[in-house]
Amino acid sequence: MRVLFGLSAPLVVCWERRWFTARPGLTILLTLAYGTYAIAPYFDDVRSWAALASAALLAVGCILLYRSSSTPALGFSITSPLPSGLSVSKRLGAVAVLLAVSGSTWTAWATASAFFDQLLRNDTLAVMLSALLIAVFGGGAFVKAATDPVVEEVHRLPSGPNKDAALALIRSGGRAIGLFERGLLFIFLAAGQPEAAALVLAAKALARAPVDHVNQASKYFLTGTLASVIAAWIMSVAARAAVGLPIL
Repeated sequence: MRVLFGLSAPLVVCWERRWFTARPGLTILLTLAYGTYAIAPYFDDVRSWAALASAALLAVGCILLYRSSSTPALGFSITSPLPSGLSVSKRLGAVAVLLAVSGSTWTAWATASAFFDQLLRNDTLAVMLSALLIAVFGGGAFVKAATDPVVEEVHRLPSGPNKDAALALIRSGGRAIGLFERGLLFIFLAAGQPEAAALVLAAKALARAPVDHVNQASKYFLTGTLASVIAAWIMSVAARAAVGLPIL
């Protein structure tokens, strides 16, 4: 895991800082320097050096793929004889990336296969993952059933600014936010960290503070939040009990 994270870190840094195009030399230097540090305890293992070479090759491939007219010169130029299509540098970049992926697969195959075999056989992970899916998606149906009466109440309001404002706020709620909320609540509750779950609710309350003046919208969001909490809590308790952990 040290090698995996250590070789990934400089590539992610260079990608975020856009050094593949702005500073190709620094990208290669950082990849090699930090990668050497990452594999330091395993210098006697040829697979570690192969992994470092794959990371450096991947960096070179990304530099060639992202290469543009503003990219600093590498000391030589490549001219494509073809009038259209990918340039030679981009083709070389694609080949380098494929070779890097192939090399990484070869070096990490034994470790990765053992790791994934453990994941596949892990009953605790299977129970928790299944409970998470039930809490997130099954909880959505529970939330809809709980909030439908509030929506019907809004539709029965007389036409006017209050009704329009309430409907607009309800429609802006976003299904994805609810899925994300229940997922976070379940993860924190299943991990035995109710304080972190409380922070999620506090953050959502702050985000929804501007709607407090619309009574029906406030009722809708409060009902939906409570339903999400109940769904996440029930499934977290069930999952913890199923794997032999204390329910609270």
